[in-house]
Amino acid sequence: MKKELHPGNYRPVVFKDMSNDETFITRSTINTRETIDIDGVTYPLVKLEISNTSHPFYTGKAKLVDTAGRVDKFMSRYGNRRK
Repeated sequence: MKKELHPGNYRPVVFKDMSNDETFITRSTINTRETIDIDGVTYPLVKLEISNTSHPFYTGKAKLVDTAGRVDKFMSRYGNRRK
């Protein structure tokens, strides 16, 4: 393998779904400014708008709940065009 090809700063990072407050820890090289304490350990924090715990494809729910209200805004404008 080529040397110095892959980044060497892999570390545990917390990803947090902001729509349902679900968190999971995985290794990543992403740069973050925020941190979070979980079980007495401080981790870098990455905030997500949607993850597999809130996405309609994985949850089976028909309606997407987002923080900006884009889906509701679209449905109120264009959702009832067939009537």
